[in-house]
Amino acid sequence: MCLLEADSPRVSCPTHGRTVAQVPWARHGAGHTRDFDDELAWLVTHTAKSTVCELMRVAWRTVGSVVARVVADGRAAHDNFYGLSRIGIDEISYKRGHRYLTVVVDHDSGRLVWAAVGRDKKTLNGSFDLLGSERCAKINLLSADGAEWIGNVVAERAKNATLCIDSFHVVKWATDALDEVRREVWNTARRSGMTGDAAELKGCRYALWKNPEDLTARQEAKLAFIAKVKTRLYRAYLMKEQLRMAISTKGVLSLTMVEAWLAWAARSRIPAFVELGRKIRRHLPGIGAAMTNNLSNALIESTNTKLRVLHRMAFGFKEPEHLIALALLDRAVAAHHCQGALADPTPASTLPRRQDCSASLGLPRSRSVALDRFPRADAESHRKRRSGVASATKQ
Repeated sequence: MCLLEADSPRVSCPTHGRTVAQVPWARHGAGHTRDFDDELAWLVTHTAKSTVCELMRVAWRTVGSVVARVVADGRAAHDNFYGLSRIGIDEISYKRGHRYLTVVVDHDSGRLVWAAVGRDKKTLNGSFDLLGSERCAKINLLSADGAEWIGNVVAERAKNATLCIDSFHVVKWATDALDEVRREVWNTARRSGMTGDAAELKGCRYALWKNPEDLTARQEAKLAFIAKVKTRLYRAYLMKEQLRMAISTKGVLSLTMVEAWLAWAARSRIPAFVELGRKIRRHLPGIGAAMTNNLSNALIESTNTKLRVLHRMAFGFKEPEHLIALALLDRAVAAHHCQGALADPTPASTLPRRQDCSASLGLPRSRSVALDRFPRADAESHRKRRSGVASATKQ
């Protein structure tokens, strides 16, 4: 329990109307001190909201209000768009029914810069509108997953930025093409009455997906069966592995290996990989930029994982804006502080105080009491103790 007593005059300001003057130890309009708000905001990023309510003895809505205040305070004290030169853009599903958030991170600081509901050009244009044309021109590198709507917006709004296509997503394209070939071969075997081969192919998906060094003995046996019986599927597997090796190699050698792979894909006579080769050739400048600049979407994927953890920890959110506020609190506001503590960085001496206008009005000052983490059940006993202390002082 902490009892804090201070002057908090109620004033009639010509600009703000009748209001309570701001104090340095609490945010204006809040019923708790800054330290209490910051502690609660830190807790809500590490445990469930119901647990925070029980531990801190506050209502469910109070937690949301505190988070909103701390996020607004942090964003007002720091410009999230300052000094951006390398950013990453991605989307994350937050709810069933194709509900997505578009997120933007800063590769240099690791901060979540911006998030909004939606996954289209209009949503992403909102980020560049906030950034402004002058700051858009300062962006040098931008990583993404190869989505067409991202590339179109970047080409239009950030003309000095080099788009880097994430290597992981390029390998995923090859894995999807390989899986398409596997399903085609399995369906052909099943329709031809080759039930034994179809049964063997049924459980070989993970053997084809995994890296050769990570295969189990059973998966190696399945791969050996495919190499012996289903040569077309085995060629598709080798093409996937060759592309993965080329992508993992950095520098000029990597680009040379990718060019050789594209020639192999063009003459492979496997429709899925012929189409994949055309897709990679269309995105080849972005793929090469990612390899030469050693830039990927790993940071933004880790941010997406943290958002999923926050979503699961809270057992979902009724409104996506609450998830965005919590994500900004954890990945944007906290990143401004050395040890991740959610203390307000603005010195108390620089805070705007409305006592200035109250002093000019010459209004009387009043006494107020702020209770921090004080149980509601003990409020009556606290008032009785205060009355006893006041009587003893008078005597």
